[in-house]
Amino acid sequence: MLEYKPNMVLSNEEFDSIGSTPIRHDGADKVTGRARYGADNNMPGMLYGKILRSPHAHAVIKSVDASAAETLPGVHAVVTSADWPETSMKLTDLAEGSIHNLGFLSMNVLARGKALYKGHPVAAVAAVSPHVAEEATKLIKVVYEVLKPVLSAEEGMAPDAPILHERLAAVSSPALRPGGILEDDAEGMRTNIANKFEFSLGDVEQGFKDADVIVEKETTTQAVHQGYIEPQAGVAHWQADGKVTVWSSSQGQFTVRDQTARFLGIPIGQVKAIPMEIGGGFGAKGITYVEPIAALLSRKTGRPVKVQLTRTEVFEATGPTSGTKIKVKIGATKDGKLIAGEAELIYEAGAFPGSPVGAAVQCMMGQYDIPNGHLTAIDVVINRPKAAAYRAPGAPAAAFCMETALDELAEKLGIDALEFRLMNSGKEGSRRVTGPVNPHVGYIETLQAAKDHQHYNTKLEGKLRGRGVASGFWGNNSGPASAVAVVNSDGTVSLTEGSPDIG
Repeated sequence: MLEYKPNMVLSNEEFDSIGSTPIRHDGADKVTGRARYGADNNMPGMLYGKILRSPHAHAVIKSVDASAAETLPGVHAVVTSADWPETSMKLTDLAEGSIHNLGFLSMNVLARGKALYKGHPVAAVAAVSPHVAEEATKLIKVVYEVLKPVLSAEEGMAPDAPILHERLAAVSSPALRPGGILEDDAEGMRTNIANKFEFSLGDVEQGFKDADVIVEKETTTQAVHQGYIEPQAGVAHWQADGKVTVWSSSQGQFTVRDQTARFLGIPIGQVKAIPMEIGGGFGAKGITYVEPIAALLSRKTGRPVKVQLTRTEVFEATGPTSGTKIKVKIGATKDGKLIAGEAELIYEAGAFPGSPVGAAVQCMMGQYDIPNGHLTAIDVVINRPKAAAYRAPGAPAAAFCMETALDELAEKLGIDALEFRLMNSGKEGSRRVTGPVNPHVGYIETLQAAKDHQHYNTKLEGKLRGRGVASGFWGNNSGPASAVAVVNSDGTVSLTEGSPDIG
């Protein structure tokens, strides 16, 4: 039988990046101003787009009258939901393992029927200057029926809570983050709970009976915005042949391409998305906001259109991380062995389903060996901007609750906090509460390195000096990828791949 080995050439030179100062090949362009960001793109005949946003967190849009705005000198086009193709609310597989409810995503870009958060786009204008476009938005008359808003997950889960989406289906699956939808004639309870699912391992009730020490903890965190330096900006040009080119600051140009095409009802092959440099993203610039609106305005005017958000718009209408309410209960034997754990994680999704509670529940106890556990995850829609990723989305809030409880448990047992974590580390072959069997993850080595480090062992001087320990767990997901490497005659290599620097 043939034995196959990796086609690998080992170098005689040792490489150690830790502690070094590598050269950033794009550094000179960025510090000299040569680098081009989304707002730096200017084209001949370009128009400027501005967005009219709802002043209400929850309201029915009764009517939109744009006639006065359309007659303002310098205005070339106004678009509302009447110009916006209605996208199917059914779950759609966009290939490469990506499943979305495009109807919800489309309504986040431009409201249809209801405004679901303060700042929700209702209409947009293209004009000869940003100032004219801004003035035109003030002339658009919108009649609202203001409704009571839902501003927290607890409010949204209350029996008498106002309902954001009349046809929202409460699903029970960690795989259906985009949110389900009921058929038009379906009967049943209307709800703001988009998703609720559970994981179990062993016998958690017996585990707590066997525990000598038990700690319960509840934490609440508010939504926090990523605060990237560069507001979203993009230019779209709908050409005479029906093809659309979009230049924008995005972490996911394939998402921009696919969603722009789907929202506007054109083939994906007619849209080309070009990523510009990104002035910070932290996960949040994977959501499409301005590009489809710029494209729609460009189609209506026949000219390139730039849409650039202000800082106020960024904070008001783009996704922060979720607000959370998390309860955890953990139990251990008197010799320091964790034997039971349970938690309930409630995450705010914002106006549309899809909080990172699925990732949070996977990460909360992921690095520990807990033989008996039960985890419940709940995704709730509320009248705030749709939640977006923020550096290990969902995991920090879960870790905050879990690690605080572990510290208290270690203190009650009289065991050093780091040693306690070492004693209960997940190992290769151990099963997590959420199901997967651990490969080699290196957690024990990481803890041991910290324990052996002089920073952990140095005596603390002074009354107000302390030392804390906490850990986090995260796993990266990836779809298919490709790259082209060309070796030049002088020995240098040119590498082309489809992932942008995310700032």
